[in-house]
Amino acid sequence: MSKILCITPINHLDGVYEKLESCGDVIYEPNITKQELKILLDTSGANYLFTNPNKQNFMLDEEVLQFSFLEVINTVSTGLNHIDIDYCKNNKIDVWSLKEDYALINDLPSTSELAFGLMMSLMRNIPKSFHSVRDGNWDYEPYVGHQIKGKTIGVIGYGRLGKIMCRLFDGWGVKVLVDDPYEYEIDKRDSKVLRKRLLNSSDVVFLHTHVTDETRGMVDDEFLSQMKRGSYLINTARGELVEEGSIIKSIEQGHLKGYGTDVIKDEFGDIQNSKLVEFSINPNNNVVITPHIGGMTIEGQTKAYHWAVGKFKNK
Repeated sequence: MSKILCITPINHLDGVYEKLESCGDVIYEPNITKQELKILLDTSGANYLFTNPNKQNFMLDEEVLQFSFLEVINTVSTGLNHIDIDYCKNNKIDVWSLKEDYALINDLPSTSELAFGLMMSLMRNIPKSFHSVRDGNWDYEPYVGHQIKGKTIGVIGYGRLGKIMCRLFDGWGVKVLVDDPYEYEIDKRDSKVLRKRLLNSSDVVFLHTHVTDETRGMVDDEFLSQMKRGSYLINTARGELVEEGSIIKSIEQGHLKGYGTDVIKDEFGDIQNSKLVEFSINPNNNVVITPHIGGMTIEGQTKAYHWAVGKFKNK
């Protein structure tokens, strides 16, 4: 019988644990550390690993996997930057993900919805004004923000989440610009433009692109200098897309008005050493950071986790 080591929380999702148990013997360790996992993979005999990068804050690399008996890593995610894919390939460990499960992921809007929420938090000064009230103040004047209607919205990446992002703006009275060199089928409600024009024109820019050799670190000094002065940047894609030092500098110089992100550059390191996290502590810097919660809704998780567990049944 299969032995499945589950290192992602599932008890809060209706029926998922029971479904996983029907697939094999389950070892449930949702809060395991990297060192503990290394030992458990060596001693438990687990041949299947069930994971999600939003909880797992370390890499599944040679250090962790070298003494394991794993046949499969089943990750409930589309991204794979938490797994050393080359090591797995060379050591005959299959990696299952949701990356090409379009029937599922095309119906998961949670990450785009969070991006919309980050935009609202920045434009309407929601976190800052809340902290002010919590401190005993009741003065709206420092927190006068901006409405969405009449703004130009730029979306970089017109894949699954980019398309959903654009449709969230239907009825808001905005102009939507899109930049994606690999996507030629653009909805007639949106306008495909060159990157420079999008950055020059947009009041809010959303990142919805994958990390590749071309996109890694693309948000740098030059990128930000091309953005409209006083605009906002929202990133629910990957931290590796952004040079965080450039973000800090642009905000300090008064060019970028705010940065909302669900990801940071090194989510597998010491978060307390992140310069961006440190910078965000001062509410006047107008940076809002969430801990990679984009897909973490009860509705989205329940659907995705049931789908992923189903792969064990179909193996």
